[in-house]
Amino acid sequence: MSEFQAMGVIAELMAIAARTAPKAGGKDFIELKILQGDALEQLARAMTSYGRTSGKKNFDRDGDNVRRSDAVLLVGLKKAAKAGLDCGACGAARCADLEEPHNGPEFAGPICAWRLMDLGIALGSAAKTAGILNVDNRIMYRIGVVARQEGLMEAEVIAGIPISATGKNIYFDR
Repeated sequence: MSEFQAMGVIAELMAIAARTAPKAGGKDFIELKILQGDALEQLARAMTSYGRTSGKKNFDRDGDNVRRSDAVLLVGLKKAAKAGLDCGACGAARCADLEEPHNGPEFAGPICAWRLMDLGIALGSAAKTAGILNVDNRIMYRIGVVARQEGLMEAEVIAGIPISATGKNIYFDR
């Protein structure tokens, strides 16, 4: 098995960890996609371009990390139903009062806070799996912004986890 294939398998194991992570009420609204090869260069270029046109910092830096990665796992939240707890964590007093998500500058919202926690738990489970397998990784919001704008995944909120296997962790050269 080549290193390219091995890193693809690790990304698949990360996706399994995200899929099977605990979710509020046992309802799954997580979307997953693995990028490798030419898709990484395309994403890296789009991230650099977005940073330049938006004036936002560090999209170029994180785009370079993507370029140097072996794979990226995209983890998103798509059409997430309200948890029905009437807890107010989203800012609405009752779930029925929570507006339907609409596009913001980078993501869509508002979204039920419990569904956002589901996304966080899925991301943590995927990152933990990479760590257990001694693969360097970092959860990156900027990957998700551009992946969503480029139509790489249909979801209201997306984050990306790039992975790399080198002698030094490339995600902490900042």
